[in-house]
Amino acid sequence: MNKSDSERIAAVLEKIGYQKTLDINRADLIVINMCSVRQSAVDRVFGLSEKIKELRDRKNKKLRVILTGCVLRPDAKMFKKRFDFVLNIKDLAKWPKFLNSSKTYNKKVKNYFEIQPKSSNKFSALIPVSSGCNNFCSYCVVPYTRDRLICRSHTEVINDAKKSIKNGFREIWLLGQNVNDYHSPTNPSVDFAKLLKMVDNILGVFKIFFISPHPKNFSDELIDALSRCKKFGKRLNLPVQSGDDTILKRMNRPYTVSQYKKLVKKIRTKIPDINLSTDVIVGFPGETKKQFNNTVKLFKEIKFNIAYIAKYSPRSGTPAYQMKDNITIKEKKRREKILRQLF
Repeated sequence: MNKSDSERIAAVLEKIGYQKTLDINRADLIVINMCSVRQSAVDRVFGLSEKIKELRDRKNKKLRVILTGCVLRPDAKMFKKRFDFVLNIKDLAKWPKFLNSSKTYNKKVKNYFEIQPKSSNKFSALIPVSSGCNNFCSYCVVPYTRDRLICRSHTEVINDAKKSIKNGFREIWLLGQNVNDYHSPTNPSVDFAKLLKMVDNILGVFKIFFISPHPKNFSDELIDALSRCKKFGKRLNLPVQSGDDTILKRMNRPYTVSQYKKLVKKIRTKIPDINLSTDVIVGFPGETKKQFNNTVKLFKEIKFNIAYIAKYSPRSGTPAYQMKDNITIKEKKRREKILRQLF
């Protein structure tokens, strides 16, 4: 999602006369598009602010810096002291005004998704179907930084896909914090399963991918749609986060390990050649060695093709931040290593 947003940022800035540079020392304007899912990312932005201050003092007194992306309100107050602007990505069309530009972006743009992106590559088209999330997992800041779920009209998504295919893109990536909660605001009967079928019916040679779904409402209709979509790329990331029911409950993940395994069985029955990946957090507050071993058992049983493994780090602004982070970093690294050795 941040890559997709960055492509729109580039489009607006180039429209008002900026040119991209790969050399930070030559920059007159730096835009930091932050992801704040992990505290470590926020810490890196703080570290970067020191480097930028040094760069401004040493190279360019007129250098300006914008921070955008997933920014918690308490963090925004601190960052305003370090950067020239902390701007909401949803106000992207208004950014030229903040930069005192004599040029403006299209004043008719009501939603920043209407801004045509400056694609970073000519192979994969990144097309948001929604933004925000209603799930409130206890470790996650997304509902607080990107707000509640907002879906784009299916006609906008289809038009974006058609343009991308016409322009030669060979991969269509449908993006959202939880894509299978999608319902078109202009026709609520169009859910994510129907949207996939509509994209699949577009003429052209391309593959369809999407991120990220949630196991709790991965419906039979969606599984059936994936099995029937000829252009589906047969790759699915299905975040499990933990292989233990108690930890899942503390994470506010409303499914059990048994339900997750049944879902995987349904998917593999319908799509035998699916490439299945997952996300998992090790060292969540209170996770015992026995509970972690349940995750190991699940990994051995399901045999994921890939796993994205995160060591839990406390994130202010989330319910989990109030829980005691009682597992040492050494133990978190040990558990991460055990899971990595399964691949």
